Amino acid sequence: MGNTGNFVELNKSSKIWAIGSIHSNLNSFNSIKKYITNNFNYDDKLIFLGNVIGLGDNSKETLSSVIDLRFKLMSKFKLKPDTIVFLRGAQEEMFSKLLQLQLAPNPTEIVDWIFEHGVNKTINSYGFSEDEVKNIASSGTIKISRWTANLNRSLQMHPGHSEYFLNLKHAAYSRTKKILFVNRGVDITRPLSAQNDCFWWGYQNFSKIQEPYKTFLRIVRGYESKHINNSEISHNNVICTLFKQPLTNKNILCGIFTENGEILDLFENN
Repeated sequence: MGNTGNFVELNKSSKIWAIGSIHSNLNSFNSIKKYITNNFNYDDKLIFLGNVIGLGDNSKETLSSVIDLRFKLMSKFKLKPDTIVFLRGAQEEMFSKLLQLQLAPNPTEIVDWIFEHGVNKTINSYGFSEDEVKNIASSGTIKISRWTANLNRSLQMHPGHSEYFLNLKHAAYSRTKKILFVNRGVDITRPLSAQNDCFWWGYQNFSKIQEPYKTFLRIVRGYESKHINNSEISHNNVICTLFKQPLTNKNILCGIFTENGEILDLFENN
């Protein structure tokens, strides 16, 4: 398996499992976790498409459960570390900004904005209050630095949490370069190396794509901001979206794919 910085090229795979945005829905994820544990094989790959945390009340517990699944599969099948891939979503991006808040030119504005988008729930799960963080954000660089050090220490108290944020990838793709996995979208006018933050913030016309992007016949993403008013997992000839609005929806969408881009199964938690 090739691991080149922000991207992962998957080696030969029997099946590639992909999990859409979880958003701290612990019970829903544990249902998916049980199914994957019982059906995953040694030559499969597993990709989390970002937004494991945020919005829900159980970010810390959900991330621990995700890390536990990785540990169990790696132990059972003697897997290489990057057989299971974690992509960066908007929730991880915003939380990572909070971990380095002392470097921000406008910390108060950043805190207000990311709290409006669900990061307040993640902070609460690690034992910090919103008011505390807002007060710290306006207290100067030294106090902010002390607080971010405390936040990082809090992560380190939970096995694998700090490592999770340090090892997030921007995208993953099969060795055939026929199927691409991202959090939210790509700008089809640019190469992968020039996407900047399109992977997790999206690209305006991405949902309208009807033709392959470069060599990729299938693009699988784990989040969609637009409310699609139907009960089906959204997909066309190119894009497969493993997420359904509204944000209050607690179902987690998943897919199983071949390395050539065929959809083998689409399912959600019971």
